[in-house]
Amino acid sequence: MTTLGSSSSATGAAVRAGLSGRRRDTAGTVFQLLLLGSLLFSLLVILVLLVDVLTKAIPVFAERGLDFLTSPLSSNPAKAGVSQGIVGTAVLAVLVALLAFPMGLATAVYLEEYASDSRFTRFIQINIRNLAGVPSVVYGLLGLTVFVPLFDLLDGGDASGRSILAGGATLGVLVLPIVIITSIEALRAVPNAIREAGYGVGASRWEVTRQLVLPTAVPGVLTGTVLALSRALGETAPLIIVGAVLGSFSGLSLSTLFTGSYTALPMIVYDWSRKPQDAFRDNAAAAIVVLLAITLFANVIAIYLRNRSERTW
Repeated sequence: MTTLGSSSSATGAAVRAGLSGRRRDTAGTVFQLLLLGSLLFSLLVILVLLVDVLTKAIPVFAERGLDFLTSPLSSNPAKAGVSQGIVGTAVLAVLVALLAFPMGLATAVYLEEYASDSRFTRFIQINIRNLAGVPSVVYGLLGLTVFVPLFDLLDGGDASGRSILAGGATLGVLVLPIVIITSIEALRAVPNAIREAGYGVGASRWEVTRQLVLPTAVPGVLTGTVLALSRALGETAPLIIVGAVLGSFSGLSLSTLFTGSYTALPMIVYDWSRKPQDAFRDNAAAAIVVLLAITLFANVIAIYLRNRSERTW
């Protein structure tokens, strides 16, 4: 009896120590330190890259100022600018948004709110998640096979299919699985009590989805779409395959914007980085800063819209 009582007392003391947080969890502490080390290492790598880029980019901006942003491409590094790349990147971002976001959100709404939980539905969702991990060069080959001949045919077959429309469609398909997945997760995060309340007052499924579920899921959807857009803006391989221009080209007018030659900031960075002149490499670093600024600007807009639409239940 004495042994049993002392054992129960020791167990009770261990439980109380665990509940009060005084029990030492060695494995948990080691795991927490590993996670912290991984975070610090990742931040260190990012910091080193940013310092290296800024060290090369700041002298370019200090010497040329806005001239670097407004000048066209050139074979002379002292005169080369990124104006054509900024326009091309902005147009590509708009095309991706118009193609991927409505289609991705509509697909997510159907799969999460309307489709039954069947094997076929689960099969579709698994394949969508697999498509999110496909290398971007594969989507470039898809764009070369599908979108380039399509736009060439629509434009009368005069070999103008390698246009910014084909590039935007290719990037839109590339990020479409990401938009679908993040939108599905945002819809799943909506409490079922909201749906039940809507059905309880006699609302239809469409009314519940449109007036209750979608407004609640908007913050998560915006976060996912910005991540998808950030990936699209940084892709180079698909654009090379579907016809984006490396190096300099003559002019960029509104009349030939959707049918003529085009380029984008990732293409400019790739082209300048492989040139032997150090001046072009410094320009590439400055172009990276411009691309980062555009991406951060898109993130700021998304955060602002997300905060405005966020609801607390």
